[in-house]
Amino acid sequence: MAQGIMNLIKGIFFASAAFILVLSNQNLSSANTPSKAVATSNWDEVHCNGGRCKMQFPTKPEHVSEKMSVPEEGYDLRYDAYISSVEKQAVFMLLIAQYPEFVDERYAHMSLEGFLNGILSHNPSNQLIFADLLLVEGHEALDFFIRTGSVYFKGRALMVKNHLYLMAMECEMQNYNETHYNAFVNSFKLISLPK
Repeated sequence: MAQGIMNLIKGIFFASAAFILVLSNQNLSSANTPSKAVATSNWDEVHCNGGRCKMQFPTKPEHVSEKMSVPEEGYDLRYDAYISSVEKQAVFMLLIAQYPEFVDERYAHMSLEGFLNGILSHNPSNQLIFADLLLVEGHEALDFFIRTGSVYFKGRALMVKNHLYLMAMECEMQNYNETHYNAFVNSFKLISLPK
C-alpha cells in the first residue's frame, strides 16, 4: 500500500504543480470500523521538515526526501514524505512539497482546488465523497475524502507560503477508523513558518 501512495503522490504533484505554477504566474503578473492500531495516546510525536512542524504518527514513520525536476516549467519541486503504517491495515502520511518562491498562499483556495482536481484526474476510478474548505492555524486548507474501489483516501491539504502540507490516511474500507484519522490530522502543528 505504501508504494501505491508514493506513486499517487508523484502523480498528484506532477498533475497539480503545473496548475499551481500557471495560476501563480498569471496572478503575479496581474497583481505584481476500528482497526487494530495502537491507542492514539501511544503515538509518536515527530518533528518534520527540519523542525518546522510536528505531528503524531501511530508508528515511527519512514522519511523519504526527493527532488523532482519539472523541465517544462523550468523548476524543481522538493518534497519530504513521512509514512507510517499500522499492521498493514492503514497508512498515515505527511507530505510536504516546496514549490518555487513565487508560489504563495495568496491564491491558496485555487491552488488547493487544483490539487484536489489533480488527485481526482490521476485515476478515473477515484470518487469524491466530500471536499470542504476550512482555516487551519489561520491558513486555508482543504479536507477531502476519496474512494477508489474498496480503498479510502482521506486527507487535509494546507497551503502555507510556498509549501503544501498533505496529511492523509489510506486504508481498506473495513479498516477505516475515524478516531485515528482525526487524532492524526488534528495533531499537526506548525512550529515556524517556511522561509
